[in-house]
Amino acid sequence: MSTEPAETDYQAYPFDARTIAHRFRHSAIFGALDALKPGEAMRFVNDHDPLPLLAQMQQRYGDHVHILYQQREPGAIVIDFIVVA
Repeated sequence: MSTEPAETDYQAYPFDARTIAHRFRHSAIFGALDALKPGEAMRFVNDHDPLPLLAQMQQRYGDHVHILYQQREPGAIVIDFIVVA
């Protein structure tokens, strides 16, 4: 998983993790990512930095999903997860 986007022009679909019950969050996130095609992205919104999730994503997707923080402040995290070929 890279922190640099493969391209600067991509379609980002919103995903607000704050509205999903904690016990369903990771499976919902992975399901949403699995539905994306290369060149698409998920704009992830959360109230905390999801470091355990990012580690799981690295194991599952490797370099096929790039991350790009749009906002990284306490209580306000916005990350684009960009799917690449």
